Parts: sequence; structure tokens; C-alpha cells
Amino acid sequence: MADSGKNSTALQFNRMELAGSLGDLGTILPLAMGMIMVNSLNPVGLFVGVGLYYICAGLYFRVTSPVEPMKVISGYAIATGISASQIQASCLWLFVILLLIGATGLINVISRQVPKEVIRGVQLSTGLLLLSQGVKLMLGTSTYQLLQGSAEPFLRLQQLGFLPVGLTLGCLLGITTLLLLDNKRLPAAVVVVGVGMLVGIFLGSHQGWQAAGLAPTLPGLFPYPLPGWPDYSFALLILVLPQIPMTIGNAVIANTDLSRQYFPKTGEKVTNRSLCLSMALANLGSFFLGGMPMCHGAGGLASRYRFGARTAGSNLIIGAIFLVIALLFGNRIMAIIHLLPMAVLGVLLLFAGTQLALTILDMNSRKELFVVVLVVGITLAANLAAGFIVGILVAALLRWNKLTV
Repeated sequence: MADSGKNSTALQFNRMELAGSLGDLGTILPLAMGMIMVNSLNPVGLFVGVGLYYICAGLYFRVTSPVEPMKVISGYAIATGISASQIQASCLWLFVILLLIGATGLINVISRQVPKEVIRGVQLSTGLLLLSQGVKLMLGTSTYQLLQGSAEPFLRLQQLGFLPVGLTLGCLLGITTLLLLDNKRLPAAVVVVGVGMLVGIFLGSHQGWQAAGLAPTLPGLFPYPLPGWPDYSFALLILVLPQIPMTIGNAVIANTDLSRQYFPKTGEKVTNRSLCLSMALANLGSFFLGGMPMCHGAGGLASRYRFGARTAGSNLIIGAIFLVIALLFGNRIMAIIHLLPMAVLGVLLLFAGTQLALTILDMNSRKELFVVVLVVGITLAANLAAGFIVGILVAALLRWNKLTV
């Protein structure tokens, strides 16, 4: 599974790095758009924060590095419409907690208690969740689309004959992706996103284009009212504590494990400790800029790698794109984002999920597979944090030779 190509940490800028750089869009854009529209997050601060995080993470880790929203927090925020100040309070809590467990080395103590089969369970669970979300985006049943009341809220056409336009577009681009997945001259992700943008240009509703145009804007510091103590207590109990186990399991331990598989010679900087500190600093930046809670994630890494990214060049490419669009277009950036159909994001998530799910192929024994399946089952029934914790406990019990499955 490891990259058999060059092991140099030199930055590369080519079609494959560009294609791989687009792998996170299916995770970032739906949740970012939801928090901008529902929770009134400032798009300039949010996307500048994303762009800076991509660039800084790439320059430090020297291999392709994913950037994703914290899914528990962002999902709850969109579903309940909490205030921007409460989201910012969660960013500060994340900074404190991740800094603490990273700087003290506590994360390494935790990781030593997590067996490989639990990591594979987390990776399979995350892969299935991404795959499921990708299918929902193509069917028009994701939370964001339901809130908008439309499968493709920014396209003029919703049906092609008797077929939903999103499902049709998703199936065609999915087949195209399969055909081009290993094509280095015509990278799959570039084709998928490029076709999606053309569809948005010619068939889009062009919502917001009346006021579109260059509007150079710098992000402001603290664009919302500063959180009060009720915001901090709410954020800790309702947003952050449910998020932390998922972050440790998926964004830290599973991400480190996957990076070691993909980059055994060039990914030495990707450690449990460095990922914690990286996310801590990113969320401190989000607190100041009014952005969203951010993390790394095994799903994003799997997607970026599968679509061709190998070096930090992919991070600089997508980071520069986010920065330039946000700084040049200001709040009008959403008119550009809306050009990309939701089904296109679904295709990216679909392949990200399948790539991550396939990491379980090195599981051999019945006990290992039992733990993997148990983590998945609990995750689907409850959440990934619960699956992660129960998986650790059951894996410890199964080390007793008298127990069989």
C-alpha cells in the first residue's frame, strides 16, 4: 500500500498533486456551507483559516496532509442552529485539550492502549460513514440538502426526464472516476471537479452572481461577539467532549497509522503528538478568525492519496486556491462554491470511503475481525466515539485465551 514512487520530501506540483488536493472537498464544502448558512459563520474567516491550515500542515509534515471539519461539532451545529459564538468557544476548548494531550505526551500513552484491530475498526467505520454520506449527497438526502429543500439547490434542473439530475450526474462521474482512477495524464478528481464546475456554469441557478465580482477582503479578528461563560460551558459539555474520542481515534491514531502505511520513508513527522499540536494551533487560529473547528482525518488522507497526492505540494495548491478565492471575492465566495453540484462532492466522498474501508485487508484472525465488526456496529448504532471506546475494552478482554468468538 505504501507509495512505491520517489521517497523525496521535495514539493511536487503536477496534475496528480492537483487531483489529490481536491480529495477533501467532499468533506469540507457541505459542512462549511451548512455552518455559513445556518450558523452565520463568516465565509472569509472560515476559508482563509482552511487555506492557511492546508499550507502550514503541508510545509511541516512534508507529505500530503488532510484538512477536515470536526464532524461531531459541525453536524450538531448545523442540525440545531447554535450560535457562531458557541462554535468559537468550542475552538478554544479544542486548542486547550489537544495542546494538553499533545504537549504532555498523554496521546502516546493513550495510543499504546489502542490495538491494531480497533484502529482498523475506526478506519472501516469512518470509511462507511463517508461512503454513506457520498451516496446521500447524490440522492439529495444529506442534512444540508434537506435544509435547502432540494437535492441540487443551485442547479436550475432537478430532473433529466424521470431521473434526478444529482443521481444521474453522480453515477456518470462515478463510472468516469473508475475508468480514470489510475490515469496520470487525465486525473480522475480533476475531471470530476472540472465537469462539475461546467455543469454549474451552464445549468446553475447562478444564485448570488448578481452581486458577484472582485471584492478584496481581509479576514477580521473576532468577527462575532466574544463567547461568554454559558457559551464555554455549553461548548465543552455538548460539543467538545463528544468530539474528543472521535478526534483521538480517527484524526490522530488512525491517521498516524495510515500515514505510516502510505509514507514509510517520508512521513516521519506525522506522529500522534504532532497531529495533536497541529490541530490545537489550527483551532486557535479558527477562534481568532471566526472559522470552523478543524482536524486532520484518516478519510481525507485516504482520499487525497487515492486521487494522486503524495507530497505537500497538494496542500500548497489547494491552500492557495482557498486563500486566493476568499481574499479576492470576500463574502461573494459562496457564489463560486455554489457552482459545484452536490453530487460531485458525493463522488469524491464515495471513493474516499471505499479507499479507507479497504485498510482492513490485513486483519486475519477471528478475534481481530470480531473487534472490527463490533466497532462498526456500535458506530452505526451510536457514534464513532462509543465504538472506539467499546472496541478498546473488548479487544483487551479477547486477549484472554479462554475467550473465543
